[in-house]
Amino acid sequence: MFFGEFNYKIDEKGRVPLPPRFRKELKDGVVLSPGAEKCINVYPVAEWKKLAGTLTGGSLTPKEKLRRLNRAIFATAFSVYMDGQGRVALPVPLREYAEIVEDVVIAGANTYLEIWNQVLWEEEKAISQEQAWQIIESLERH
Repeated sequence: MFFGEFNYKIDEKGRVPLPPRFRKELKDGVVLSPGAEKCINVYPVAEWKKLAGTLTGGSLTPKEKLRRLNRAIFATAFSVYMDGQGRVALPVPLREYAEIVEDVVIAGANTYLEIWNQVLWEEEKAISQEQAWQIIESLERH
């Protein structure tokens, strides 16, 4: 389980350290993909395989929509490994998508991590915290 918030700087080669507490779990590599909200998702390989399995087993989704979804998710993903110092290189297309230049926040998101531009993270965090209790309360009513 990934949780917490960690502040880092991107180095001149586009690398960012992953939080030390999670490195053992991520030692076999990670898959980076664009997040829904202008961030980079960081999936452990096992979690990425679960996601892939979910997307290939969906008989309720029309085939054309499933193909488009698979293209959107898998064509923009990158498989990377940590270096000896626990850093991963963030591919340029993902950095551009997430508007990452220097200061980043790595945020735990349960089964994966998210890498955010620090300013965009502060905005998203405020919105998420404002809405979190409303979402929890609506779940409790169902």
